[in-house]
Amino acid sequence: MPTILRKGPYRFFFFSREPNEPPHIHVESDDSYAKFWVNPVALARNRGFKSHELTELRTMVQENAGLFEEKWHEHIRD
Repeated sequence: MPTILRKGPYRFFFFSREPNEPPHIHVESDDSYAKFWVNPVALARNRGFKSHELTELRTMVQENAGLFEEKWHEHIRD
């Protein structure tokens, strides 16, 4: 599960065995976890993050969507 970005307490990553799904990014911090679709950016799943954290995470995903999608396609091709 490659880590693509670390920002503050958040780790953005994806799993290697998910090629049948559209590009997405997983985010974790402590015991909280979320999954965001990358294009368009949308929350797919949340476990433990508060509303204000999800707003912050969505902004981070939007700001880094190009990077996440690029890394997704590079990794899936390999």
